[in-house]
Amino acid sequence: MRLNEQIVKEIVDAIQDKKGKKIVVINLTRLKDAPCSYFVICEGTSSIHVNSIELSIKDEVSERTGVKPYAVDGLKNGEWVAMDYGHVIVHVFQPQVRSFYNIEQLWEDADIAEIPDID
Repeated sequence: MRLNEQIVKEIVDAIQDKKGKKIVVINLTRLKDAPCSYFVICEGTSSIHVNSIELSIKDEVSERTGVKPYAVDGLKNGEWVAMDYGHVIVHVFQPQVRSFYNIEQLWEDADIAEIPDID
């Protein structure tokens, strides 16, 4: 498994560990002018939940792959946290913010995989 794919897998596992919802992996590798190779998008129910998902992702990806994010933004308000792993970008939203920005629709010509919620 390639490193980017391994990072995506670890991100999804970390989100599921914290009961993140509506996980989507957008594979942009076949699009010519894409800003990265993958987007991983999910929801948390509150600012505390969003921040705990972000921390889980950071810890688990670092522990399992040795890779740390280049940047993390949005921790102060916890409505939308973005994590930059270079070729993989993670967005952890509260539901109303995710609905407003609707990132999935912007990349609807990419390969989009919806990951079932674990309850």
